[in-house]
Amino acid sequence: VQLQASGGGLVQAGGSLRLSCAASGLTFSNYDMSWFRQAPGKEREFVAVVRPNPANTYYADSVKGRFTISRDNAKITVYLQMNSLKPEDTAVYYCAAAFGTTGRYEYWGQGTLVTVSS
Repeated sequence: VQLQASGGGLVQAGGSLRLSCAASGLTFSNYDMSWFRQAPGKEREFVAVVRPNPANTYYADSVKGRFTISRDNAKITVYLQMNSLKPEDTAVYYCAAAFGTTGRYEYWGQGTLVTVSS
């Protein structure tokens, strides 16, 4: 199984980025797909999840209303649209996959760095 995250970069505060995570080697439609992030010196934290039904999503309070998670089961890809970015969003962003409703994240991508300048 591979999860390949991409789309990170440097952006000014208030700007936008879209992250992508392409999956392979798993039955994508059976998995919850999530984004986590880890800022320098901090623990990894949950950002958002999209269930196998793309209409079912959940967000951390810190990103609600600014970030949108989505998935394309045909393209086996999950996205994170990030708008109104803040310097505190600076982190390495990881995609992860959990089978069904287990809540156990079995697979992780390599991470993509997002840097938001003030």
